[in-house]
Amino acid sequence: MTLSLNDRARALADRLADDADALRVAVTTLRGGTRVIDCGSAVAGGLEAGRRFAEITMGGLGSVAFAPVVVAGRSMPGLVVVTDHPALACLAAQYAGWQIKRDGYFAMASGPGRALIRAEDLYDDLDVDERASAAVLCLETRDAPPDELAVSVAERAGVAPGDLTLLFAPTASLAGGVQVAARVVETALHKLHEIDFDVRRVVSGYGTCPLPPVAKDDGAAIGRTNDAVLYGGQVELTVDAGDEELEALVERVPSSSSEDHGEPFGRVLEAAGWDFYKIDPLLFSPAEVSLVSVKSGRSFHAGGVEPAVLERSFRG
Repeated sequence: MTLSLNDRARALADRLADDADALRVAVTTLRGGTRVIDCGSAVAGGLEAGRRFAEITMGGLGSVAFAPVVVAGRSMPGLVVVTDHPALACLAAQYAGWQIKRDGYFAMASGPGRALIRAEDLYDDLDVDERASAAVLCLETRDAPPDELAVSVAERAGVAPGDLTLLFAPTASLAGGVQVAARVVETALHKLHEIDFDVRRVVSGYGTCPLPPVAKDDGAAIGRTNDAVLYGGQVELTVDAGDEELEALVERVPSSSSEDHGEPFGRVLEAAGWDFYKIDPLLFSPAEVSLVSVKSGRSFHAGGVEPAVLERSFRG
């Protein structure tokens, strides 16, 4: 079965653009024909724009809903993320694995357009043969993409510039906060990939994550959004694996398996000189993880939420 992540995402982006006024987003067209949708930089955007942005990053193979989540007995605003195509939705599409750097412009790119470009080694480990008539990329940045960048991205994706859609939102925006928190299942999948587990064996994913308050600037927002996942994210994955394998695996998945765990992410990043690559990569995963075997029906659990760290982060 072949599912076109980009064609599905383009249909969702069309609906977002059709509702631009209600969602407080702005739609523009660059000289080369690329559609650009600002979800929170020069416009207000909002929570619903962020929810739709997140579903677009997943290539239309995951759902995101607002719901209260319980962290250590306290109800907080939050998100529920569900997918029955975890490897495709979370890694082939949603993972922000491509750094765009060109002529002084920088953005972290997620979304299904990455599956056409295949700029990352992880595609060698996924069953992805993406074919599409259009490309959709989602950028975490405050700056609108210039026309020259769009032309270059379209060429790499193998589509005409007029068939490319670029959505963007800064981290310190309502939409930006939602789309990062919605990566709670994706971080669990990425951690499994990092520790050399075949993520194609993950059958389904269900995750909840607190919704971080919008921050005053992008630096502070990077801290809050990551803390929401690292110290408040709860994920259950259904896996095609036996009990012994999952029991040995589960302790390695949550963020507590990292030596950098325990401090608000902003402090960890500051101590690393604002260089993400100096941070232990095993930190980037949910606070609490359950793995359920489809072979036996047994569940294996590790990690736990850290309300005290969330309190320090969200109120700082």
